[in-house]
Amino acid sequence: MLKQRIITALVLLPLALCGFFLLDGGWFALFIGAVVSLGAWEWARLAGFDAQPARVGYAAVVALLLLLLYRLPVLAPALLVVAMLWWGVATALVLAYPGSSRYWGGGPGKLLIGWLILLPAWQGLVLLKQWPLGNLLILAVMVLVWGADVGAYFSGKAFGKRKLAPRVSPGKSWEGAIGGLLFCLVLTLAVGLYRGWSMSGLGLALLGAALVVAISVVGDLTESMFKRQSGIKDSSQLLPGHGGVLDRIDSLTAAVPVFAVLLWLAGWGTP
Repeated sequence: MLKQRIITALVLLPLALCGFFLLDGGWFALFIGAVVSLGAWEWARLAGFDAQPARVGYAAVVALLLLLLYRLPVLAPALLVVAMLWWGVATALVLAYPGSSRYWGGGPGKLLIGWLILLPAWQGLVLLKQWPLGNLLILAVMVLVWGADVGAYFSGKAFGKRKLAPRVSPGKSWEGAIGGLLFCLVLTLAVGLYRGWSMSGLGLALLGAALVVAISVVGDLTESMFKRQSGIKDSSQLLPGHGGVLDRIDSLTAAVPVFAVLLWLAGWGTP
């Protein structure tokens, strides 16, 4: 398993870095769209559609919706607002699971939820790429998500006692989540001091980082919730040793649109 993970990482990491940071415009949107479409193919299985024609059809519909969004950028603000509302609802669903499953709307409802998770993530990355310092913004949100994961892992191993969401993901603890948050806040503080941000700017950056980290945890738990309900361990086996695409981007699907909205409200760019 470890050998598989290492080989997969060595192959995919350069491809991912080139796609995220070297591509621009339509090519970047196409690259992210391909990743999101694979995630849609996996999501259809979580929604209870095991047959390949149904899964491929759902992925194709998502790809067409992404093309529509690319052609109609005026829809971006509305989609980001919907994403903010959705992740608020998702937080409540995770907290109330398993009772909350009665509100998912069955198979059709779960397919709609897949749109709410995947489409805004694509839109957020496309917007970030277009804004000033686009590559650095994308790197920043990734560092926050990865930093939260790393901090949570080590602090959870060392201090984890109280379960964060035992009915959704028994391995996660409050101590781990707090450790991941503190690690990201320290990173943000270090960057702010190095860049010479004002006290007010630094305060807003710390608040924004805390919100992004918190919602990234919700993104992770949301996918875990649907996998648990479906009795599925990994979203697929597309990435040997790592599970599926959704398993790798679940936190980012929540963090990216929230990060984009916070920057938008701060006047960084215009959707």
